[in-house]
Formats: sequence, structure tokens, C-alpha cells
Amino acid sequence: MTLEEEAIGGRRAHGRDAGVAPWKWAAGGAGLVVLLGLGAYLIFKAPSASTDDAAVEAHVIPVSAKVAGHALRVLIDDNQQVKAGQLLAELDPRDFQTRLDQAKGKVASDRAEAAKTEADLKRAQALFARDEASKQDLEHAQASADAAKADLAQSDAALRQAELDLSYTRIEAPEDGRVTRKALEPGAYVSIGQAVLALVPDDVWVVANFKETQLTRMHQGQHAEIRVDAYPDARLRGHVDSIQAGTGARFSLLPAENATGNFVKVVQRVPVKIVLDDKLDGGRVLAPGMSVEASVDLR
Repeated sequence: MTLEEEAIGGRRAHGRDAGVAPWKWAAGGAGLVVLLGLGAYLIFKAPSASTDDAAVEAHVIPVSAKVAGHALRVLIDDNQQVKAGQLLAELDPRDFQTRLDQAKGKVASDRAEAAKTEADLKRAQALFARDEASKQDLEHAQASADAAKADLAQSDAALRQAELDLSYTRIEAPEDGRVTRKALEPGAYVSIGQAVLALVPDDVWVVANFKETQLTRMHQGQHAEIRVDAYPDARLRGHVDSIQAGTGARFSLLPAENATGNFVKVVQRVPVKIVLDDKLDGGRVLAPGMSVEASVDLR
């Protein structure tokens, strides 16, 4: 091979090396950037705990009748929004009005009797002071006056009770909420203490049952995110309000008895109350029992 051919071959080899080397460096650099980014994500990613064993909770207020009677009017319907103090239903008040009138008559009679015995007592005291009445007469007048006062006090109490009973024929909403479990129709007979409906206030929260191994860094005040199964596009913010002082199994109807038989360790779940900071828009309802997914930021 001549010197000219060797020179040409060297230039071709140098050209091939010069064309490949930049590509290798670019691929290596891209891989390094990906690795660095993944490492930074894993290092700085906020630790969190999540569970789909969660549901919406709310106070369910039973509304019961305080007196017995027939329903005269029912002014609400299922799922209706009502305000505190709003009249929901009314029982037939005629029997209770009659009892109130009788109680008023008894109070008037006892008040007159009390006034009479009080006047008799004063007269007996005056006669006794002039030695015109015996001590026995004075004591008898005193006893009659005391008995009349006691009767008047008793009839006054009966009058107040009759007034209360009449007012109880008006069943009113104890607070704002939505009507649920309505079990009252006009003409139906209602017993004392019978639940006629329930109210669900607008204030709701989430109870998320986290595994006990997820509670290591969880504490009150941490931020949470709630995803509602019924509304996949909804993302609600909240915060950890409290952690139940006991697992769910411990407060079940039949708690586990691990001291007998073969023991198998099972990871327990602890209810965590999450208070919502956001509300659903568009008139969508967030009702007790609805399934949600809860995620708590453990920073």
C-alpha cells in the first residue's frame, strides 16, 4: 500500500470516528439527565398516605314526636331543604287545647281558694292577737293557707305542661338540613317518641380508614385531597381533624379475641376524620355514605 492510500484510509477512519462520537455523548447525556431527574423526584417527592376505604359522614338528626296524636298537616317532602325553626308537620291540636283550657280553669279556681285561705289566715291571726281565737284555730287557718298555696303551685305547673303539650303539636326543624327518611303522612297516628323523619345538615366530613402502618407520620392539621367516586372530576381539599383512639375492629359489635385459639396478625385500620375545606359546586350533593378516596400529605 502506498503512502497516498494509507493517508486516504486514515482520513476515512477519522471521519467515521468523528461522526459516531457526538451521538454517543448525546445519548449518555440524556440518560444522565433522566437519572438525575428521577433521583430528584424520589428524594423531594412529598410522602403521602392514601386509601379508598373512606366515605362521607354527617350528623343524622332524628326528628320525633313529643306528644301522641293524628297528623293534621305534613308540610315537607323527601330530600327537601329546610331551615331551623321551619314548621315540618302539625298534629291535631284540639285535644291539647281542651286540656289547656281545663288547666287554666283549675289555676283560676286554686288562685281564688288561695286568696280566700290567705284572708282567713289574716283574720285568725287578728282574732288570736285579741285572744278571741284559740291557737288551734290559728294553726288550722295556717294549714289551709299552705295547702291552698301548694294546690295553686301544682295547677300552675299543670298549666305550663299543657301549654308545652300544645306547642309540641307543631313539629319544627331543629336546624338547617335536608329531609330524609320521611315516615309521616296526613292522618297517620303518631306515638310519643316516634321518629317521623331525619335531617341531614349541610356540614359533612370524611372518615378514612387508614392502615395502622400508615399513621407513623400522620398528625392533626395535615393537608388532604379527597376524590369523590360519584364525581370523578371533583378534587376537594381538606385537613386531618383527628385520629380515632382505637381501631375499627376494637369498637365493632364483636371485637376480636386474640387471647384464644391460633393468632394471625392482621394489619388493623384506624378511622381518621378529615374535615373538608372545599365544597362541591353546581348543586351537586355530597351525602353521607358516598365512597371517596382520601390522600394525606405527610409532610
